[in-house]
Amino acid sequence: MKEPTRWQSAHLSDLESLAGPGTLSWQPVRRAFGITGFGVNAYTAAEVGQDVVEEHTEESLGHEELYIVLAGRATFQLDGEELDAPTGTLVFLADPSVRRGAKAAEPGTTVLAIGGEPGRHDVSAWEWYFAAYAYSGDGEHEQAIAELQAGLEQRPGHPRLLYHLACVEARAGRREPALEHLNLAVMSDPRLREHAAKDDDFESIRDDPRFLD
Repeated sequence: MKEPTRWQSAHLSDLESLAGPGTLSWQPVRRAFGITGFGVNAYTAAEVGQDVVEEHTEESLGHEELYIVLAGRATFQLDGEELDAPTGTLVFLADPSVRRGAKAAEPGTTVLAIGGEPGRHDVSAWEWYFAAYAYSGDGEHEQAIAELQAGLEQRPGHPRLLYHLACVEARAGRREPALEHLNLAVMSDPRLREHAAKDDDFESIRDDPRFLD
């Protein structure tokens, strides 16, 4: 990447690639450039059938999203409707409640995602926990914890960052901080209680009487 000055450039293939949920592989474009005005990331699938957009809604964040198929061909599922999206297709979702996801229909499919809350942009919390799970999945729990702690420095008390920090701490055998951060997360967002009750990451602390206390 060109040294940061008044403008920067990079080739997508030169950016860091991290494992996301399922078969997702993401390249954190926003982080690479330090963009603060909007969220933007790329997703590449080496094989047909791999995810290029994980199944989700944006209800918790309220984001609009625009997907651009940069290479290959993707098959989108949008609230149960299938959309064939060859190279050059743009898919805009103004409604955060639409359940969306996409898989590669050709090897080497790449999708660029741009998103943000209408009228403003804050760095989205999911970037920190996506990165953290990539590190944790490789056994690098300390790096994962540091990633989430960095997120909490930017977004103090954010319930989902606290929740995922607790997940990684439990994976790493850190019982006390995992229980503390999980209970703080659930107090801030009671909807997380249901997730925690069946989350395999908490098997090591589920027998503790303070679990979801």
